[in-house]
Amino acid sequence: MAETISSLQDLKSATAEPAVLAPVHVQKIDKYGRAYATGKRKNAVARVWIKPGPGKVTVNGRELEVYFARPVLRMILQQPLGIANRADQYDITVTVAGGGLSGQAGAVRHGLSKALTYYEPALRGPLKKAGFLTRDSRVVERKKYGKRKARRSFQFSKR
Repeated sequence: MAETISSLQDLKSATAEPAVLAPVHVQKIDKYGRAYATGKRKNAVARVWIKPGPGKVTVNGRELEVYFARPVLRMILQQPLGIANRADQYDITVTVAGGGLSGQAGAVRHGLSKALTYYEPALRGPLKKAGFLTRDSRVVERKKYGKRKARRSFQFSKR
């Protein structure tokens, strides 16, 4: 040790490093004025573009009510817009593939939340607090050998 520390003040000055500032989130918009994000859930992957508009939602070239016929799935998609109070302010274009309808709805919600934060970085706090920016990593467990399913055993028979 080259230098000897004799007091607490010397210790504080020796370990003083500049305070690390929180990352500043900036707006990410392409040349067409859209924000793009990818959302994932189970095996579904959704690519989401948002731009200012009257609130038209298109999923794989079809209307939202046609593609997601169940009201629960449409409600899942509207959650980020409801938290952000931006219900009819953005046109949303989505291409989604893989998985089932429930996983696709979750993927679109994840992608829409990320796209909203890219377009308006101030919305990151409320959306993160609601848990919409976290990718739900739960996937189907693989089947094991000697088992009927992932954990279910074959039926036991004494004779």
